[in-house]
Amino acid sequence: MLMKKCNHQIGGFALTTVAWLLCCISTGLPQWQVWHYEDPVILKPTVALVGMWRACVFHTDSNSSNTRVCYQYKYGDSIPLYIRVNQHLLLVSSFLGLFGKITTIIALSNVRMERVQRNATCNPFRLSGILNIIASSFLYLPVLFNYIAIMLKWKVAFPPSFNFPFQPDTQKMGSAMALAIISAVFFLLSGTICLSSNLAIGKMPRSKI
Repeated sequence: MLMKKCNHQIGGFALTTVAWLLCCISTGLPQWQVWHYEDPVILKPTVALVGMWRACVFHTDSNSSNTRVCYQYKYGDSIPLYIRVNQHLLLVSSFLGLFGKITTIIALSNVRMERVQRNATCNPFRLSGILNIIASSFLYLPVLFNYIAIMLKWKVAFPPSFNFPFQPDTQKMGSAMALAIISAVFFLLSGTICLSSNLAIGKMPRSKI
């Protein structure tokens, strides 16, 4: 009887899984900001990608082919504060999403074994829903900070070895931001499903033996 009520909970677990994967992918991608500027050395239009953990620049060689060179951020590098904050927020959201997945698996296992504690304070479905909603909030903040940085054209003082300008001629949002937004929405939907399913199961009448 309980398993028949869990179709949408399984859908919530699928959303959590997709959201967590997209969160991890967007965290590692450098396409959070796309810069366009003229390189002062070669005097040619250049495209650079500014991410949360690395920055990449495309160089055009003599054969007119683009070569991508990436610079990893080191702990001692002087990078903007908002990028440092975003790094921690993305890590926290990925860990919360992982814990949300684990608690959803435990909740579905309890339902299958008919071990649902309807009046328990720490019901796995409730805990999973809360974790997913918090993960969505933590993931939304880096998107917001990055959007503000692009709109207000904040100057970025990268290490001199990067050969990046303080400010590009033009900049725009990259694909990593889109993935992060989708992930945040999926986390929110999954958390809502888990919380609503916890209430639905709690209202089910006890079966008589």
